[in-house]
Amino acid sequence: MGGGNMSDRSPQPRSGADLGAVLSTLPNAILVIDDANVIRDANLSAEQLFEASAPMLRDRRLDELLPPDSIVCALVRQSLETRSPVSQHGAVLDSLRTGQREVTLQVSPMVDRSGWVVLSIVEHTLAMKIGQQLVHRGAARSVTAMAAMLAHEIKNPLSGIRGAAQLLEMVVGDEDKTLTKLIRDETDRIVKLVDRMEVFSDERPLERTPVNIHEVLEHVRRVAENGFGRSVRFIERYDPSLPPVSGNRDQLIQVFLNLVKNAAEACPDEGGEVVISTAYQHGVRVALPGARTMMSLPLVVAVQDNGSGIPEDLRENLFDPFITSKPKGSGLGLPLVAKLINDHGGIVEFESMPRRTVFKVMLPIVRSRPAPDWAAASTSTGNAPR
Repeated sequence: MGGGNMSDRSPQPRSGADLGAVLSTLPNAILVIDDANVIRDANLSAEQLFEASAPMLRDRRLDELLPPDSIVCALVRQSLETRSPVSQHGAVLDSLRTGQREVTLQVSPMVDRSGWVVLSIVEHTLAMKIGQQLVHRGAARSVTAMAAMLAHEIKNPLSGIRGAAQLLEMVVGDEDKTLTKLIRDETDRIVKLVDRMEVFSDERPLERTPVNIHEVLEHVRRVAENGFGRSVRFIERYDPSLPPVSGNRDQLIQVFLNLVKNAAEACPDEGGEVVISTAYQHGVRVALPGARTMMSLPLVVAVQDNGSGIPEDLRENLFDPFITSKPKGSGLGLPLVAKLINDHGGIVEFESMPRRTVFKVMLPIVRSRPAPDWAAASTSTGNAPR
């Protein structure tokens, strides 16, 4: 116990690369700001929050990134003036890059650099998003049960009703044939609706293969440009270095066709834009139902439109069946998206405000080799993986 050299156990100084790696793993968005209000460093969470790489954030003034009257700028000024930590819970962070988000802000002076401060931003919506995923998965399961019931309990009686209408049509006068045709047409319409729902009751194991997500998105874009999206401008922002997705190509095409179609239909008649982007996001892990392991979901696909936004009263139940704002919509598109992404072990979330609605899908990737040390790479290059 005694007699050892205590100096051997004393803490060793950390290198800049070590500290950078630590900052990169933090879930909070971290900005280092100097006494001239210039951003000197940013971690990966800050890159994701502001949708910009660290080199793009560095050497910019904070009041160029956020409105000068922002509570963030005010707290930074206060900390610089008082040389003491300041914080605010429940602040609203609002800019074109971040959208409107409720956050907790903390600004602390740096001990080893006079006049510099560290800004930490913790987003409150993280807990809400976790709750949303449970709701979305519950909605997918409820539609699955409903589809199985409808296929069994409704389609058989409907075929009998349609057959009876056909027999009546043979014996009634011309004036009543309009009614028998109405019965047949409405029966066919219900059968088509049930047929659409039968996909929810498919419980077969997912057939997975390595899928190039950009080939899927290119296929979806071509379909959109030659059909429902003719009047919309499509913008692609892809990370070409992404690894393959572990999934089913046909189902992923169906997912993104639904999301892109919704985005295109939400766009204004003039100046409509749909932005499709991909990125590698660190630190997103979810527990699979019935499993002890956590699945990593680093691949993110976002579909953004510049429409009027999702009505407030629909947002809480948006992934429930038959919830739609479209006059002729069935309300089954987003529940199907939730079901298929759930089958992939992924998650889907959305943010909406006027002129900026974004649906994000997070998916697992193929792990054919050890995962790259993105955190270490980002500290040496100052950028997220590209």
